[in-house]
Amino acid sequence: MPSDLALFVKQMLRRPHEVVALAPSSADLARAMAAHVGPDTGRVVEFGAGTGKITRAILDRGLPPENLTVFEMNPDFVARLRSSFPGVTVHETGAQDVAQFCPLGVDAVISGLPLLSMQNDTQRAIVGGAFDVLREGGSYTQFTYGPRPPLAEPVRLALGLRAEKGLKVWNNLPPARVYQFLRATN
Repeated sequence: MPSDLALFVKQMLRRPHEVVALAPSSADLARAMAAHVGPDTGRVVEFGAGTGKITRAILDRGLPPENLTVFEMNPDFVARLRSSFPGVTVHETGAQDVAQFCPLGVDAVISGLPLLSMQNDTQRAIVGGAFDVLREGGSYTQFTYGPRPPLAEPVRLALGLRAEKGLKVWNNLPPARVYQFLRATN
């Protein structure tokens, strides 16, 4: 089985419209993305798991594998995820389909998707779908490489969300910042 980096590079070259990162997420970024989950979190959904770096960090926080559902469109990444993470439910479909596969009451969604490279309608379908299944008080975690929140402002406002700036991870290529999105309170 090829290494995570070899698989990532191969997929980046074969599917550049799907794999838009320069490199796989670092272990430090993966830990920062998973920092708010643990053994008592409940159900967690991950979008765009890729080679599984964030998936591993989520499980390392003590979340039982049966409480994790992953959405990944790339069939080679899906095969790697299914073989590497027994007990985790892996769906080979887009994140916008989350409501078809996950019942209401998800505690957290963690996303490695490149949202800002997507059209606003696609962002809204993905993040709106996440909030359709998230329980009240549930959060959506997303990282970005840029200086602004990783969700277009019109989409954030239309969905009634607020962004909380989190940790800046310097040990990542390129450096990244973690954000959490929550339902705005009146």
